[in-house]
Amino acid sequence: MKRRQFLTAAGAGLATAAVAKPAIAQSSPEIKWRLTSSFPKSLDTIYGASDTFAKYVSEMTDGKFQIQAFAAGEVVPGLQALDAVTNATVEVCHTASYYYVGKDPTFAFGTAVPFGLNARQQSAWFGQGGGMDLLNEFYAGYNAHALVGGNTGCQMGGWYRKEIKTVADLKGLKMRIGGFAGRVLTKLGSVPQQIAGGDIYPSLEKGTIDAAEWVGPYDDQKLGFNKVAPFYYYPGWWEGGAALFFFINKAKWESLPKNYQAILKAASAAADTEMQAKYDAKNPGALKQLVAAGTQLRPFPQEVMEACYKAANELYAETSAQNAKFKKVHDAHMAFRNDQYLWWQVAEYTFDNFMIRARARG
Repeated sequence: MKRRQFLTAAGAGLATAAVAKPAIAQSSPEIKWRLTSSFPKSLDTIYGASDTFAKYVSEMTDGKFQIQAFAAGEVVPGLQALDAVTNATVEVCHTASYYYVGKDPTFAFGTAVPFGLNARQQSAWFGQGGGMDLLNEFYAGYNAHALVGGNTGCQMGGWYRKEIKTVADLKGLKMRIGGFAGRVLTKLGSVPQQIAGGDIYPSLEKGTIDAAEWVGPYDDQKLGFNKVAPFYYYPGWWEGGAALFFFINKAKWESLPKNYQAILKAASAAADTEMQAKYDAKNPGALKQLVAAGTQLRPFPQEVMEACYKAANELYAETSAQNAKFKKVHDAHMAFRNDQYLWWQVAEYTFDNFMIRARARG
């Protein structure tokens, strides 16, 4: 190649590189979002997912994509987080889907439904069973797109001022409980109350409610429930694996470059994994401390579990008959659940059952 031809070719290459730089820059724009959480900062496990999400997004974009997280009440009340996303007051929120069953009972499936999936099964349904596609089809009607944002694992059944010995003890019980489970308990005569996490303690202390459920030992100890209610029941049959979501304003999500969408997915997955690991690591020690301090640990009687299971199935059938969106997600969810427990009873349950008995033998 002659010298002049070489220089011409090299110049063209440099020009091409110069043109490419703005294109790359355009795919990584400077963005600042606000995130409102449904949880107080004192709950480092569940609120902490918002900080983890924001941290990874910033680090993966060299600080070009900044998300500022706010605790419940700093922008909007905790139970209005999704509304703030829907109407574009904020770009993203971190919340429990089932807080919004008053809008449509289909919202329950995003977090947990009575006698549904455990945490690993929930994750499998979201990622490999078509669950997230079904849910995001539904959430689109509320101008929102959801990404996974944590899981608490199986929750406890809550704190009670008096013992629950029979189904009759549920009648007239005023209980703080979220989601679809409140409607199940209504069938058994209870009076469910939806109260944000930070407001539960004073309600229980003043006797405005007779019982309350939140998550499990680590959070419950932080919130001080053991000081105002002596009986701690398990399991939380309404939350075998309670999932949280980052809801993003749909228009804002769709306007993002593809690489930023991928980064948000990766950051949400990191927050999701971290939350469950925190709960699994911290709950055992907290439970020991609660029992040592006088907490009366009780399993729900079999009679109560059976009655709640029957009431839940009746409610599913009634709601499915009235709500086509609910039925579509319910049918897919329960079919997946049944296959999961077919597998679970073979290896997972057998192994866990043996290890629990072995530990008890010392």
